[in-house]
Amino acid sequence: MITPDLRSTLARLPRLGLCILVLLPAFTSPDRLLAAQKSKDKDKEKAYALIVGTVWGPDNRPVYGVPVLIRRAKDKKPKWQVYSDHHGEFAQRLPAGESDYILTADLKHVKTADGKPLHLAQEVRVHIYGEEREDTGLHLTY
Repeated sequence: MITPDLRSTLARLPRLGLCILVLLPAFTSPDRLLAAQKSKDKDKEKAYALIVGTVWGPDNRPVYGVPVLIRRAKDKKPKWQVYSDHHGEFAQRLPAGESDYILTADLKHVKTADGKPLHLAQEVRVHIYGEEREDTGLHLTY
């Protein structure tokens, strides 16, 4: 026969189990929690620089879908390629550290609505000093 006290304890058992699952991490060693947090932070701490820019058309409006090629100034071939989005913007993560980068646009297959080919006004040179964000723009002409 089950006594009323035991019956109420058994009824509370599922709630006790839930409380134990919720509070269990609070009773683990703080060193273990800190070690787990540090290992997660190491993955996120990788240093990088960021080049953000906008591709502008001849009418000073942002242009969508333009391939932007990025290379180090000392290299001949581009190492990164990004596309401008619907706002004409692009962004590329680069290794942190002092370096010069050259930005160009690949306009072989890009034409305006009236069929005129576009050209890049000039290549853009960006200098990165370290772990930073650099904003720039590419201007297209007819």
